[in-house]
Amino acid sequence: MDSLFARLAAALAATDIENKLALTRGLAEDWQQGRLDCYDTLPLELVCGRPDKPELIPPKQVPQRSPATVEGRARLLHAIVHIEFTAINLALDHAARFPGLPQAYYADWIGVAAEEAYHFTILRERLNSLGHDYGDFPAHAGLWEMAMKTTNDPLARMALVPRLLEARGLDATPPIQRRLEQAGDMASARVLDIILHDEIGHVGLGDRWFRYLCSERGREPESTYRDLLSRFKAPRPITPMNEAARLQAGFSAAELAALAEKV
Repeated sequence: MDSLFARLAAALAATDIENKLALTRGLAEDWQQGRLDCYDTLPLELVCGRPDKPELIPPKQVPQRSPATVEGRARLLHAIVHIEFTAINLALDHAARFPGLPQAYYADWIGVAAEEAYHFTILRERLNSLGHDYGDFPAHAGLWEMAMKTTNDPLARMALVPRLLEARGLDATPPIQRRLEQAGDMASARVLDIILHDEIGHVGLGDRWFRYLCSERGREPESTYRDLLSRFKAPRPITPMNEAARLQAGFSAAELAALAEKV
């Protein structure tokens, strides 16, 4: 039986886009068929593979993206495609980075990696329809940088990547959809319907495992979350928050009210 962690590391390290997608889908299928061993915990060097393009620049240097023109829509979609590519690596890293957790933890994040590969593919098709491809525009590495700050603690990882940064995506998506609809790009807006639906589930998994790890350590989740936001100087939620989506993902109404006061 193959080692799950070796397969995760190989998919994470892949630099060719098509190879990374194939390796991710293949390990998800093999996991579902019971062909991978999650108890083989020999330490592995984890390297995040990405293609030579897009060029990565600081977030503040990424140009504003107005969907009023075809190129503006392409730049906007490219930014989301880049998020989905990064999300593949994040899900792979969530699973590969932290051995010794329940088998369900690995099942969840392997499933997320496969869904993110699907999201990347369908959004890339929309980008291709506008005459561009992934890598044509600069992007930033904010999501991955936060992941690298939490490599030694799965509790902090679950709090600050799925439950913080990916939850911000729940807030950002409806306004982006409205802008695309106003520009007449209904097809891209409907693709984002699929992604928003799935991302609620992904944030929910982050919430589930964050609460699990808090329970294992005897810590109260919501105060622990606030402490981590402060300790890591993390960005605040995007306002207005998508409260309905966040409630579905596991946030309580009281926690959302407290977060809103801090914005």
